Amino acid sequence: MTDTLSDLTEALLDAAKKAGAENADALAVRGTSISVDVRGGALEQAERSEGVDIGLRVLIGQKQASVSASDTRPETLAMMAERAVAMAKEAPDDAHIGLADPADLTRGWDLDALELADPSPEPAPEHLVTDASTAEAAALDVKGVSQVQSATASYGASEIYLAATNGFSGGYARTNRSTSCVAIAGTGTGMERDYDGDMRTYQSDLRSPGQIGQQAGHFAVERLDARKPATGNFPVLFDERIASSLIGHLVAAANGSAVARGASWLQHALGERVLPDHLSLIEDPHLPRKTGSRPFDAEGLPTTRRAIVEDGILTGWTLDLATARKLGLASTGNAARSTSGPPSPATWNLALTQGDQSKADLMADMGTGLLVTSMIGATINPTTGDYSRGAAGIWVENGVPTYAVNECTIAGNLRDMLRRIIPANDARTHLSRVVPSLLVEGMTLAGA
Repeated sequence: MTDTLSDLTEALLDAAKKAGAENADALAVRGTSISVDVRGGALEQAERSEGVDIGLRVLIGQKQASVSASDTRPETLAMMAERAVAMAKEAPDDAHIGLADPADLTRGWDLDALELADPSPEPAPEHLVTDASTAEAAALDVKGVSQVQSATASYGASEIYLAATNGFSGGYARTNRSTSCVAIAGTGTGMERDYDGDMRTYQSDLRSPGQIGQQAGHFAVERLDARKPATGNFPVLFDERIASSLIGHLVAAANGSAVARGASWLQHALGERVLPDHLSLIEDPHLPRKTGSRPFDAEGLPTTRRAIVEDGILTGWTLDLATARKLGLASTGNAARSTSGPPSPATWNLALTQGDQSKADLMADMGTGLLVTSMIGATINPTTGDYSRGAAGIWVENGVPTYAVNECTIAGNLRDMLRRIIPANDARTHLSRVVPSLLVEGMTLAGA
């Protein structure tokens, strides 16, 4: 980590104290991103951005205010501090805000073990063009693909530094490298679109662009000649590509912010069964090369491995300091923030217990129903868990995929759905949310 960001956050804290702040924290982020889009074998668009964003939060008594900027001149820092203090003086009291107790701060971490930043050089633009072109060509080679909507390759690097008047000071760097492709199959009103992509922390881990383009093409072709399914109650198999969204609804309901507002369908479910008794949902922020890994949270507290759900039982909420105080609990080290606002609770790397059957096995067991491969729109009632989403996928008859399906709606109640999920064994373990395909029996389908 460079001294520059450290010095910048310390300068912000000094400016805040001079302006009259009792306490403050400062966040500085330096980022670089490069992205290229290829279309028709030629470069269509290339973008590069570089910059530093800074954020300052000041506290006066039980009042707080946040300001941000992308200008790091000394006069700007002083102006930010003055404005933040003036805003804080006019803000309403909040009994739950405040920096972490110095005794609770994390004091040491092993960045090398986390492998958050690839030491390899930034890729040359021509290498990104080659990757995007290769993905596009591979998609066009798939029989039935009529065109490629986009093929993109990108790289990003960032440095983050956090400092506060309670004594915390620390930072780390991140990198990411990605390739994606959106293919279109068919012609006219019968066209269908699908995609594939991959993003990794280390460039050497990235799947080949040819494989990504080819898979995008196959996904698009599978959607041709789609029909509406029958209306009724059927089992629904959520494909691994979209199954994490189902677990995401559970995670959102277990967020301390929603619980504190009384806006969670899990409001009174602590200690109750929310998943089948053989399944757990584990958060681990210390896994190498994962986007959800971090040595400390946005309030300087240590991040730790924990079970959100253990053997089917909901064990706790996801908390930052403020929401923890509202609920009379302790922070779980899950504060996240941008430069423009105060901390709020967020989850890091998540993994759901995988099953011992393949997706094909679950498809055979489900008999007749729907394999969902994409979803659009959502009507989720956050207090009741009522669930309704537009879906597309493959109709399964007697365990065998038969035809593509679109323009249908799947509905149920999340509390009931999650308690009877059956996981496959096909989760991609490099993702920050490791969730396999999930079978849910007895959902309502509205089609023809």
